[in-house]
Amino acid sequence: MSSPKVLVLRAPGINCERETHFACQRAGGAPEYLHIQQLLGKPELLDGYRAIVVPGGFSYGDDISSGRVLAQEMKGRLGDRILRFVERGGLVLGICNGFQVLVRLGLLPCTQNRLEEEVTLTHNLSNHYECRWVTLRTQKSRCVFLPAGLTLRWPAAHGEGRLVARDAAMQKLLLDEGYAVALYVDAQGTPTEQYPANPNGAPLGMAGLTNHSGRVLGVMPHPDRSFLPTHMPDWRRTQLERGSLPEDGDGMVVFREMVRVAKAEG
Repeated sequence: MSSPKVLVLRAPGINCERETHFACQRAGGAPEYLHIQQLLGKPELLDGYRAIVVPGGFSYGDDISSGRVLAQEMKGRLGDRILRFVERGGLVLGICNGFQVLVRLGLLPCTQNRLEEEVTLTHNLSNHYECRWVTLRTQKSRCVFLPAGLTLRWPAAHGEGRLVARDAAMQKLLLDEGYAVALYVDAQGTPTEQYPANPNGAPLGMAGLTNHSGRVLGVMPHPDRSFLPTHMPDWRRTQLERGSLPEDGDGMVVFREMVRVAKAEG
C-alpha cells in the first residue's frame, strides 16, 4: 500500500514546516511542501493529497491578528474547494498558528458545514507570550485521528491561544457534542482554567477542536515539537529508569493516527 500524500503548507512567516514534514514522514506518510502561492494559483493541486497540515509559526507576521491574513487568502480563493476536500474524505491538521488559521477560515469547528467563524483564539489572560510544557487529556470526540483517553505532554508556544466561543450555547455545544478534542489538565488530571497548567485561560480548559465530520483537527500546543522521545523534557530520566527510550514522544500519536486513517481509507 502506497504512502498517503500529505500537503505541508508553506507561507510567509510559517516556521515549523520542517519539523512537521519530518513527523509526517516518520509516521509513514509522503509529505510534500507546497507554498500558498502555488496552491492559490492551482487550487486543483489539492486533489492529489489525502491530508493537509498547516504548521505553526507567525503567518504574515500575525500583523492583524494571528492567522488572519492567511485565512482570508484561503477563504477567498480556496474556501469551497477545501470544504469539498474534507467532504470527500480528506484530513486537515492545524498546529498552533495553523489552528488559528483554521478557526479564522471557519473550518473549525464548522458545526453547520459552512465557513463561518463560530469561535476565536484571542490573547492569553497573562497578556504575554507563553512558552511552556503543558499536559493535555484527550476527550471522547468526533475526531477520527486523535484517540480519547490519552494524557499527553506537549509544549505550548503562543500569545493568542485562548479559545473562546461566540456565546454560552456554542461553548456548551463544543463540549457536549464532541467538538472539544483536548483539554488542559492539572497535576491531578482535572480539566483546568488555572494558570500555568492552562497557559492562556481558555474556558473549560479547551486546547483543541475538531469539526462536525471529525476530519479536521486543530490544537494550540505543539505535537511537532514533542514527537521524538528526546524531545520530551524528562527523556534522560526515562532512559535511566527504563534502560531505553520509547519509540516516540507524546506528539507522535497525532501524525501516526492521521497517516493510519489516510492509508486505511485509501
